Amino acid sequence: MQEQENQQTEKVEVTGTPPEAPQETIVQPEAETVTVQDTSAKQIAELEAKVQELQDSFMRAKAEGENIRRRAQEDISKAHKFAIEGFAEAMVPVKDSLEMALKIDTPSIEALKEGVEMTLKQLSAAFDKNRLTEISPVQGEKLDPMKHQAISMVPAEQDANTVVTVLQKGYTIADRLLRPALVTVAQGK
Repeated sequence: MQEQENQQTEKVEVTGTPPEAPQETIVQPEAETVTVQDTSAKQIAELEAKVQELQDSFMRAKAEGENIRRRAQEDISKAHKFAIEGFAEAMVPVKDSLEMALKIDTPSIEALKEGVEMTLKQLSAAFDKNRLTEISPVQGEKLDPMKHQAISMVPAEQDANTVVTVLQKGYTIADRLLRPALVTVAQGK
């Protein structure tokens, strides 16, 4: 333990600078030295100004990029939030018509039928406006698994794997299947 303390106290700090390499001295006329210094100072000032200008341009471009990214995120968020706005606007008159039909005190069968037909026309117009189309296969049409869902196979006097009856219509939105048509298909003969 004593030895360690002695070793620590014996440490010597070396301070100083390493010896410098010999430099050559060039003797120039004084006028030429002043011109070189003026030119160098001017170049340094120009380069510093250019660096400052480039830094300023970089910071502005970076800020503009951040603003564009933020605006794009806001636009995407709004698009998700209000994606069905057009469809909702088309459905409001349909709801209004149904509510008006329920307010009638003594409805007649003819008046109810006429109101339902008008409401169905409004609903069909809303579907057309928003590219929601029906899939309603006709009897004898070939089964298309991309549009139809076969519920059962029944014996029939038509070709195998053709539609016999439509149990429920299907729908597409802009060529994308929303719900397949539920059908029964013919068995092989």
